[in-house]
Amino acid sequence: MNNFSDRLLTWFDTSGRKDLPWQQQTTPYHVWLSEIMLQQTQVATVIPYYLRFIQQFPDITALANASVDDVLALWTGLGYYARARNLYKTAVIVTESHQGNMPSNIDDLVALPGIGRSTAGAIMALAYHQRSPILDGNVKRVLTRYAAIEGWPGSKIVETKLWNFAEQLLPQHRFADYIQAQMDLGATLCTRSKPNCSACPVNHDCQAFTQGNPKKYPTPKPKKTNPTRQSHWIVAQSSNGELLLEQRDNRGIWGGLWSFPETKTIGELDDYCKLNIHFSTNTIQPLATIKHVFSHFKLNIHPHLINCTCNLDHIADNNKLKWVKIDEALQLGLPAPVKLLIQSL
Repeated sequence: MNNFSDRLLTWFDTSGRKDLPWQQQTTPYHVWLSEIMLQQTQVATVIPYYLRFIQQFPDITALANASVDDVLALWTGLGYYARARNLYKTAVIVTESHQGNMPSNIDDLVALPGIGRSTAGAIMALAYHQRSPILDGNVKRVLTRYAAIEGWPGSKIVETKLWNFAEQLLPQHRFADYIQAQMDLGATLCTRSKPNCSACPVNHDCQAFTQGNPKKYPTPKPKKTNPTRQSHWIVAQSSNGELLLEQRDNRGIWGGLWSFPETKTIGELDDYCKLNIHFSTNTIQPLATIKHVFSHFKLNIHPHLINCTCNLDHIADNNKLKWVKIDEALQLGLPAPVKLLIQSL
């Protein structure tokens, strides 16, 4: 076990990834930003978002001085939008309470919105070069296979066992390289569906490899049937082409993003329009159903294009409703299906 880190570091020196954008500036800000973006998201997807983000917000002070709408606009399409809201909250807290410097200890980092133990460990190891383990998805897969640890890693018992094991494997030197090497091994060789065990630097004492069944680990999350929900979008377009958008509540799906007003049933459409928008309907055109999958349910979206004549300033007391030109709408923070629908208009 003590030799695990040595073999991993030797492999990293010749085969590890060293040209990722966030590896060029390993400041606490850049490490934190990349770790948040990489949560449940593949590297290839993250890279263009990361590059656009640091171009607009080169440091944590610039991020704190922005608005949450600006942040969400850059996040559109990346998903899991609570990450973006927490990113902004943390930037404000760090700027106001830590003089713009990310804390350099685990407890203060974990106290910030959206930063868990693994993200805090990555900041400590990669940016501050302190001896600290991480336990992201790639590392969980590597460790459960190496030690043949059974049970779903999301359960408290298994997660505690993995944290203890990760602590035991930590070397006494080259902390940043070791943490990066663990992530790289999981991302390039010890992959979920096609592990390349013959090229793995720790294969000779990997228990899953010895057993001949590496894909048995990690144990999958217990399956459950996700429900399907229905939503009816009011795609109201004025005579001059403006669209009516509504900013969603910060809680729930797509929190804080701009979307079309919606009802749960088609029968509620007319009442919503009368009570909230006060317009006379010229035509209602059903558009193609949009199917969108979340982690815990499926959503069937039924858009209804409504060409209307109305007093654009006459909207019932709801400061989250507004008429927006299409080109301006595309600059807002939008859920991916909303953005695609607007582009089609």
